Amino acid sequence: MYLLIALLIIALIAVTGVAIAIWQKKKAVQNLYDNISKENAEKENLLKKEAMIQAKEALHLEREKFDDEVRERRQDLQRAEDKLIKKEDMLEDKLQEAEEKTFQAQKKMDELLEKEDYLADLIAKQIEETEKIAGMSREEARHMLLEQLKQDLQQEQMQLIKENEAKIRESAKEMAQDILSTTMQRCAIDQVVESTVSVVNLPSDEMKGRIIGREGRNIRTLETLTGVDLIIDDTPEAVVLSSFDPVRREIAKVALEKLISDGRIHPVRIEEMVEKAQEEIEEKIKKEGENAAVDMGVLNLHKELIKTLGRLYYRTSYGQNVLKHSLEVGHIAGMLAAELGANVQVAKRAGLLHDIGKAVDQTQDGTHIELGVELARRYGEKEDVIHAIEAHHDDVTANTIEAVLVKLADAISAGRPGSRRDTLEIYIKRLNKIEEIASSYEGIKQSFAVQAGREVRIIVQPDMFDDLASAKLARDIAKRIEEELDYPGQIRVTVVREIRTTEIAK
Repeated sequence: MYLLIALLIIALIAVTGVAIAIWQKKKAVQNLYDNISKENAEKENLLKKEAMIQAKEALHLEREKFDDEVRERRQDLQRAEDKLIKKEDMLEDKLQEAEEKTFQAQKKMDELLEKEDYLADLIAKQIEETEKIAGMSREEARHMLLEQLKQDLQQEQMQLIKENEAKIRESAKEMAQDILSTTMQRCAIDQVVESTVSVVNLPSDEMKGRIIGREGRNIRTLETLTGVDLIIDDTPEAVVLSSFDPVRREIAKVALEKLISDGRIHPVRIEEMVEKAQEEIEEKIKKEGENAAVDMGVLNLHKELIKTLGRLYYRTSYGQNVLKHSLEVGHIAGMLAAELGANVQVAKRAGLLHDIGKAVDQTQDGTHIELGVELARRYGEKEDVIHAIEAHHDDVTANTIEAVLVKLADAISAGRPGSRRDTLEIYIKRLNKIEEIASSYEGIKQSFAVQAGREVRIIVQPDMFDDLASAKLARDIAKRIEEELDYPGQIRVTVVREIRTTEIAK
């Protein structure tokens, strides 16, 4: 029991000692914590003081920097103000000078106006005195001066025209000759002789009676079906077919040759042969049209245009086959276009189709140009091709280079030697018309169409024409001939002015 109490007392003493030790350690820790907190507070206060000192120093530096900038700005503003004051003083001085100059100028202007009034009065008096001395008014003198000036200007104009023409011819003649000679050497097409009749040879004169038939029924049937006149005369072993329509004439010729070869000639057989001949000729026309298009390299041509083009195979103009002429024009126009950098296909196509109206101009109203334009437009040709067709005889002004080239190619093909033949009546009319145009001007003594109408020589009265006036007369006559006549090739106009002076020595 006592032992237990003793143990409890010992345990109590031990716990008390431990508690006292713990309390002492706790107190030491608390003292240590208080010391550390106190040191941290002191350090923090010290740091705040240092930061405050640094901030004040930085603020002081910024304030000094700001004061320096303000001081510099004030100095700059002061200098600018001083400059503005100086400029203002200078402007005031200049303004005063300008006002002074304006005053002086106004003063001089008043003096000049006074002098002008004085000179105007003086000029009026001088003009009045001059009119009295000259015996004419001022308007009359002005009119006379203008007339003289007009004459001088006309002479200078003609002189300039002659000089420019000479320069242009010098530079262009050689080039044109090279292009045209090269083109024409590359293209040569045979020509045929124009005719409105065809001759069919007979095996014997006995065949003439069989062609005529009983009471003329055979010949009437053949003429009715073909629209061609058969001329049976004393010409041995030959029958003449006459018609202005070459296709009808060719049909009649083929049909008659078939009848002669067959030997059976009567109305029914004639009708059969005429139908066969029509089919053959239609096929021939189509083939010739296709060959022409292929030869020219023209694609996508409407079949009706090909057929119409083929009809030109039987059409002639002044002895020139129109289809071959069209091919020649197409080739020449294409080569010229290639030389000049124009559209070759348009030039060739328009050249081939330019005379297509001649295939129908004998059966329809209108010129071959109007009919050709209508056909080309109806079958879908482009406007540049239609324009070239319309312009190749100057019915309208050519406004594309291809139209000009087609016109030129047509003139080359029609005008080169041997290409066409004139009838005597047309030839004489043209010569008379040339001389009539040349003689219609005042001061013409005589005029002569020479060299088969290729040149007209005009003799003028020398007292009415000088050199420049003679040149102008030649130009005017040439233009009238171009406007009023149709002719192949070109016509030279030569004006002759001769002055003779004779003195007799005694």
